[in-house]
Amino acid sequence: QVQLVESGGGSVQAGGSLRLSCAASGIFVSGYRSYCMGWFRQAPGKEREGVARIVTAENRLYYADSVKGRFTISQDYVKKMVYLQMNSLKPEDTAMYYCAASRSDCTVVTSPASVGYWGQGTQVTVSS
Repeated sequence: QVQLVESGGGSVQAGGSLRLSCAASGIFVSGYRSYCMGWFRQAPGKEREGVARIVTAENRLYYADSVKGRFTISQDYVKKMVYLQMNSLKPEDTAMYYCAASRSDCTVVTSPASVGYWGQGTQVTVSS
C-alpha cells in the first residue's frame, strides 16, 4: 500500500508562487522506480485533471498545456519526495491539488482512472 501526503498549499495573489510537496511512503510493488508520480487538480464543479507527472526512474517530465512554462515538477528520489513549483499563478489555477502515484507508464497517466493512489489533497487559491 502506498501513502501520499501533500503539503504547501495556500492562498496567493495572481502572479505569485507556491511550492507543493508530496511525501510518498509504504510498499511500492517492484520498487519506487517503477512508479509514475504526478499532480492532479480539481476545481469546484470540474473534473479532476492532470497537471504534471514525472518518471521517477528517468526524471522525464510531462506537463499539461495549461501549466507549461509556469509549473515545474521535480523529485528527491532518495527521499521519495515529489514537488510542484508553481509560478505566475492565475485565478484559474485555483483548485484542490492531489499527489498521485501510478504503476502505469507515465505516457498514459493522463486521467484519474490511471492513478492507483491519491493523497488527501491540498488547497491552492489564487485571487485576482
